[in-house]
Amino acid sequence: MTHNYEILNLDTVVDYLARQPNLANRINLNALASVTEIGDGNLNLVFRIKDEEGKSIILKQALPYVRMTGEGWPMTPTRAEHEAHSLKVHHNLMPELVVNVLQFDPDQFVIVMEDLFDHRVWRTVLNEGGVTNGVANKLGAYVAQVAFHTSMLGQDRGEVAKEIAHTQNPEICTITEDLVFTEPVVDAGRNVVLPENEVDARELSADPVFHLAMARAKWKFMTEAQALIHGDLHTGSVMVKVEGDEAVSVKAFDSEFAFYGPIGYDLGALFANYVFAAARAGVQGDTDRMDWALGLIRDTWTAFAEEFAHLNQENMSPQLWNEVFVRDLLQSLFSDMQLFGLAKMSRRIVGAAKVTDIETLEPSIRAHAARGVLHAARSLAGSYRRDRTIEEVVAEVRDRLVQAIS
Repeated sequence: MTHNYEILNLDTVVDYLARQPNLANRINLNALASVTEIGDGNLNLVFRIKDEEGKSIILKQALPYVRMTGEGWPMTPTRAEHEAHSLKVHHNLMPELVVNVLQFDPDQFVIVMEDLFDHRVWRTVLNEGGVTNGVANKLGAYVAQVAFHTSMLGQDRGEVAKEIAHTQNPEICTITEDLVFTEPVVDAGRNVVLPENEVDARELSADPVFHLAMARAKWKFMTEAQALIHGDLHTGSVMVKVEGDEAVSVKAFDSEFAFYGPIGYDLGALFANYVFAAARAGVQGDTDRMDWALGLIRDTWTAFAEEFAHLNQENMSPQLWNEVFVRDLLQSLFSDMQLFGLAKMSRRIVGAAKVTDIETLEPSIRAHAARGVLHAARSLAGSYRRDRTIEEVVAEVRDRLVQAIS
């Protein structure tokens, strides 16, 4: 489908805002201090507009192609509608943990949202060596709230059916299916690794155990419409405000990959990104920080499991879905977290879209970090369905990282 609309720039974004009367109390366009384009992601235009009174807003416009590669890789801008809708739903559930959407323009694919000017992207803070206690726990609780309240556990069956239909996001989901699940096994020409990691990548794609795990992960992603998941919940999709070593504010954003999908996918995305942070610390010789980063896996899972069990206990009819069922469901989600985590770990190392946790490392140590992540992913492919504790999972990942680093 062709989409004809105005692509905004620094010269036209103010004129666009002048045509939005609902935002008049949010920004004084007659006394602007600055208009800047701050987008650093792969997909969208992002503007910050600030007035002389200190008020500011963020305007995000979806492009009809992947910004990272240009017009040669088309991408539907209707993803902005999915992002705006999911952020509103999630914000209503946990306003303290999700950015506030002020307005959505479906004709121009523009989202206007609050400006978290005193926050920073969590990945950036982690890459700089910052300690941010409390973030992982809050994100676990956030995923649990979304998992319960947007699923058939906490919502009327008819409403869930309507939401599933409304939030279908096939073009965006196909990107995930290709990049995250298929291409780490079958290269479509977009995979890139360091020369030192070429053997690691070949061994990964040739591993039948890994192949089966990725097939299972893709099948689950395509068929399990459990809840309105964020769809891309990594450390680059979280803003934090830190005082000392404590995160006093945490905000999730950037949910344009949202759809009704498997709950474990969001947990797995966080899992993988904690491993990236740990691998970075490990090759830099900071073992204590590596262990702290790996501990984020435990923090997120524990907070999720406790919040999810509590919500079920407080709100769900025990006639059939009783405590035994909830424990069984949590065990299934625990396996899914590891399964989707290993997929995300692999994809970010061998695939087209990398992470700065690894890519900004000195070349002399980067290959060791990448190898550690891939070895951990292969190991999890053979173990993710075992009955074990979160501590045992973390220990397995740690062992693989240390072996690759040493």
